[in-house]
Formats: sequence, structure tokens, C-alpha cells
Amino acid sequence: MKSRYQRRSNSIVSRRSLAAATSLVALSAGAAFAQDDTPAPVTSDQIIVIGTPGGAGADRQAASFAVTTITPDDITKFSPKSTADLFKSIPGVWAESSGGVAGANIDVRGLPGGGDAPFVLLAINGSPIYGTESLSFFEQSSIFRIDETIEGVEGLRGGPNSVFGKGEPGLTVNFNLKEGGEETEGLIKYSTSDYGLQRVDAVLSGKLADDLYYMIGGYLRRSDGIRDTQFTSEEGQQFTVNLTKLFDNGKVNLFARWTDDHGQWVLPFALNTGNDRGEFAQLGNATRFRDIQVNSNGDTETFDFADGRGWDGIVTGGSVEFDLGGGFTFRDRFTFMTGDADTFGFVPSGSAVSAADLSAVIGGPVTTASGQTLGASDFVQTYGHWVVQKDLDAVINDLSINKVAGNHDITVGFYQSNWSADDTWYLGNPIPVHNTANGEPLHSAITPADIAAAGGDAGFSFGLESAGDAHARALYIADSWQVIDRFRLDVGARREWLDLDYVLDTGPGFADGTTDLATELDGEEWAYTFAGNYDVSDNLGVFARYTKGFLFPHFDEIREGRNQVDNVKQVEAGVKYGGDWLNLYATFYRNTNDAFSSTVGGVVPAAAFKTRAIGVEFDGEVFFGPFSTSFTATIQDADITASDTVADIGNRVLRQPRWQTRISPSYTFEAAEFDATLYGAVTLVGERFGDNANTVTLPSYEKIDLGILVNHESGVFFKAHADNLNDSHGITEGDPRNPSAPNGRPIFGRSFLFSVGYGF
Repeated sequence: MKSRYQRRSNSIVSRRSLAAATSLVALSAGAAFAQDDTPAPVTSDQIIVIGTPGGAGADRQAASFAVTTITPDDITKFSPKSTADLFKSIPGVWAESSGGVAGANIDVRGLPGGGDAPFVLLAINGSPIYGTESLSFFEQSSIFRIDETIEGVEGLRGGPNSVFGKGEPGLTVNFNLKEGGEETEGLIKYSTSDYGLQRVDAVLSGKLADDLYYMIGGYLRRSDGIRDTQFTSEEGQQFTVNLTKLFDNGKVNLFARWTDDHGQWVLPFALNTGNDRGEFAQLGNATRFRDIQVNSNGDTETFDFADGRGWDGIVTGGSVEFDLGGGFTFRDRFTFMTGDADTFGFVPSGSAVSAADLSAVIGGPVTTASGQTLGASDFVQTYGHWVVQKDLDAVINDLSINKVAGNHDITVGFYQSNWSADDTWYLGNPIPVHNTANGEPLHSAITPADIAAAGGDAGFSFGLESAGDAHARALYIADSWQVIDRFRLDVGARREWLDLDYVLDTGPGFADGTTDLATELDGEEWAYTFAGNYDVSDNLGVFARYTKGFLFPHFDEIREGRNQVDNVKQVEAGVKYGGDWLNLYATFYRNTNDAFSSTVGGVVPAAAFKTRAIGVEFDGEVFFGPFSTSFTATIQDADITASDTVADIGNRVLRQPRWQTRISPSYTFEAAEFDATLYGAVTLVGERFGDNANTVTLPSYEKIDLGILVNHESGVFFKAHADNLNDSHGITEGDPRNPSAPNGRPIFGRSFLFSVGYGF
């Protein structure tokens, strides 16, 4: 008996739809060479979209690049608390999901980051969701939520994506939506937890008319959060529609995804004050609302910091794919997104100090706004209410023509993207608070300057208004040449042009009405890749690849005077094995990031540095009867090879561990009317450094998860999941604003999730 989750994920796409999709794949991605006189290459049953020209699709086992596939069953067992949390199952990726449902820091293969996600791109059905990877207070996982509408996930590191689509040299994560089939199918699920979660998920799919299929689904959720803020700190809803129309020679797909979801932005906090590292939240009812000055006239506005960090917007798009005859295939993928990705955070500034030390400064007792007198051993700290309002828009299109000519599979494509970001910031706004869970502000007579005099920090105030618009155009060409029966060459090149306009007005805590920067930039760059893939046997394949890619600067880098082009060069070599009891993908990589090599506008950045990373990734699964164990692992050495800060040369790249692994065993057993799967996961993370100076050590840690899935033949199912069962307090980052402060952000503490549902 298959589990209910497996049956659902395998059957949600109609056989006719799958057959049509597979026939189109056969026109483009290696299967085109399975002619009468040419043996078929090594294949599996996993068709991937990402990393292929125009999103043509390819068999994973035949791919000449490193890609990880994640099924709905994998997602169920992982039980991610955010989109970025799921990325921990992709080797080569370091995802700090400890910040909440949005606002993760994500790094890839030793490439320099340390904040947001400068080398990470997200896509839906193969189409990017925004024009650039990351902005200040924005990384793309913040505007995507995982739910039951997801059919599968693909995570590609390096490889050919520097050439195709957006041209991402780091990590591209593609979420494929479920499609309807001939039969009506669906699911409804209720979830709760020990931290007050109330969530309902639903999905329904089927047939609207001949060759016209639908899928609709979404969720509603409310939660106090593991880090309890005394109010509902996580809430949201999402609704997705996906329509598919099949034709004799092609397919048209349209989707729309409405999201309004946010959660507390969890930040580093004092680690030396005895607060619970798994559950502590400084924000509470006493600090939830704050009046903040918004202009030089002295006007104020009240902000609700329960809004945290999240996304209120829509991402819609689709694809068109037709066989034109004569070996030609036309493809077009497009996206439109618009919405608000705002941030409301309660941010620490400097170290916590004892009430005794503060008392010595002010010459009297330390009291709170409500009149409570603190003891000498209590702690106080300066915090700031930060407001970032970010209005985002993007229109993206990727058009390609594919031609199969003998043993050559040639694609020519044209990519265009227009995107914008309009920002309003009110940062800093310091206030002294009692450093305890949900602590209240101190008496108004006590100032941040008093905290600073006691050994803490006085905080700051900074604000801005900015508007940026950008337009990227790119031409790319690729050829997949089956040289002999078992050997294939894949080559590609891309030429991209960027036009960017940016206007900035800064001020003390708000824009002062004077334009500080008005920039118009034009840039153009080349990217290229070439790879060889050899099928040793029907089960074993190897590949080698060289890629040169790049990142153009985004709006905030220009604001900070860092308008360089990041040139990324990467060598990869991989082994792929698919057998009866073992699937294994192992990839060696070496990359360099050269921030000195070229600039847009001729301005050399003030704090540029180069990096070099060498590593190996493992991604596999072992089967033995009812037992199976999946595993991922990354071992790497990432160093700074050149820097304007001479003392940093030779140091390790900040935040990323030299090794990390996740081992996930499971055991399935059956009874008369049900099947059940016991599963677990052990995550091991090595030591890291919180800064490029390597002065802040973040210790290694381990995390254990455990769960059970029970599926009844009636369609009823149940899940119980324990996350961080060992209540690990692993630190993901120090204080990025003040590395010397003893602040850090631990992972979430132990929690329990329960789900019950019905699938049909």
C-alpha cells in the first residue's frame, strides 16, 4: 500500500498531461537523441525544468549539472517553518531560517553573503518571480509560501543557469505547481501545535472541459509563534489558481498566487542575560506600538510592530509551449508580480548592561515605564523600532525557439525583465528597555545615552526615500550535441544589457527633502558555460562543467557605493548513480568571486574583496525493504583571497560552515487498513565565524527531528512532528551591526506539530 501522500503526489497530474509534457521534453533535452540508431541516455522518472534552455525540461539523471529535487512527501516530512527552512535540504546551501517566516539569510557554495540572499533566485513553474536576487530587507523567499499546491521543488546550484533565464550564478529554486487531471482530486488538512498554531490547507484539482484542467488551493493560518510576543505574531492566507490547456501540439498554462502573510521578524538578542534561547522574544505588548517622527515638520505616525516581516501581493504568470513542426519548438514563460514586502522590527543596539551599572550612571534606581524597580542583577538594553516599507513590481518574459537538427538540440532565447522598488525607511529610533521576555521600556527619564555610558549603546536614527527602476535584456544561445551514443556536449552563451535609474533622499530618521543621489547606469556583460556528460552505464553517469556568470549591482549597492559587477567563475564535476537500492549525486565544485574585475559607472567599491571556495556536495538515498535513508552533505573551504581590509585576507568567508549534513531515515509498515511511516532527521552543522575578521565564533551544533505519518485507506491521514527534539540552541548569526556585542540569533526551540486531514 502506498502512503496517502505518495498516492496524492503521483496522481495529481493527469496521465494525458504528463504524456504531453513528456513529448515536449523529448523535443529538447537529451531525449531528442533517442532515435532508432542511437541508444537512449541514462534516465530516471524525475523531469526537471530548471537549468534547461527556455525551461524545456530534462531528465534529472541525464543533466550535466547539480540539481536537487524535493517531492511533496519530502516537504511533509521536513515540516518547514518557512520557505527558506526547506532550503536546508539542498546541499551547498546555508540557510539561516531563524529569522521567522520571512527575512532569511541564504548563502551558496561559499559565495560571499552574510545578509539577505545575494546569490539566490526563486521561480514558479520555471519563471523568476523578481528581476534581481536580493535587496536590503528583501530576499525572494520572503514573498513565497509553501502549501499543498506545490507539486515539486528543484534546487540548482551553479551550472547552466548563469546563461538561461535570469542568469543566476548561485542557487535557483523552482517551485512547480500541481496541475489538474482527468479525475477530480483534493485534500483538506487542519494543523495545530504547542505554540497556538491554527492552520487550514486545502487543494482541489480536476477537469473543466476537454483538455482544460484546473487546480485551486491555499491556506489560512494564525499563530502566537514559538517566540511568544503576547499577541498573534504570525498570520496569513494564500490562494492559488493554476489552469492548463492542452492542444494536439502544445500546452498553455496560467497561474495566479495571492498572498497576505507575515510574521515576527526574529532578531539577534543578548546571549549573556540568562533568557531562554529557544523561546525568548523581546517584543511584546509594551513595545508593540510606537509613534515615530516621519518628517522634518515633527509629524509622527503610529506603527504596529505586530506586522513583522512578510508579503502582501500577487505573483501571476504562465507559459506557452508549442511544437511548430519541422523540429522547431516555441516556448514563452512570463511573470508579473506586484505588492508590498514591508519590515517592522524591534532591533537590538549594542550590548545589554546590568541595572546596577545603569544605576551608577543615573545616580538612582532603574525603573520601567510602569514603575517597576529593577534589581541590580537585571539587564537593560537599547532597542530600536525599525520600519521599512518596500513596494515591489516586476514584469519578466523569457522567449525561446528550439530546433532539433540531427544530433544537435539548439535553443535561441530572448529574456526581458523590468522591475522596481520604492522604499521608505525609518531606522533606529532607539529606546531603553528591560531585557527580559516581552520587556517594557524604561522610565522616560532614562535615555539611550545613559545605556551607552553604562557600557551599552546609544543607538542611531536614519531614514530614506528611494525609487529605483531597472530594465534588463539578454540574448542567449545553447546547443546540446550528442557527439556519440553515450557522450553529450552542452554549451551556451549569454549577453545581457542593464539600464538602471535610482533616486535617493536620506535624512536623520526620515528623508530630509533633498535628493542625495540620482544615478543612471548602463552595463553589459557576457556569461557562458560548457559541459560534457558521459553515460558510463545505464545506471551511472559523470559530467564536468565550466561556467562564467555575473551579478549586476542592485539599487541598495548603488546607494552604498558598491556598484561593481560580481563575476563568478565555477568548475564542477559530478557523479550520478541510480540503482535499485541507492541513488547518489556527488558534485565537486570550485568557484571564485571577483568583486574587483569590473564596475558599472567606473566607481571602484570602497570595501571589495575576492573569495575562493572548494567543496563537494552529496545528495542521495538508500533503500532497503521498508527502510530508507536520504542524506545531504556539504564539505567546503571558502576563503577571502583579496580584500581592501588587508587583515581579512586568508580568513574564512563569514557565516558559512566548513561542513554540514542532514540524515533522514524512515521506516514504513502496513496493517489491514492503514500504513504508517516513522521518520526522523539529524542535522549536524560545523563551526562558523560571524564576521570576515573571524573574531566572532559561532559554535557547531546538532538538531534532531522526529515524526510519524499514518494514512488510512479511507483517505484520512494524521501526522505528528517534533521539531528540534533535543532543544538545540545553535547560533546562526552574531550581531551583524555590532560584531563585538554578545548578541546572537539561535534557532527555534523544541516544538510539536499535529495535522489531520482527508484526501480523495
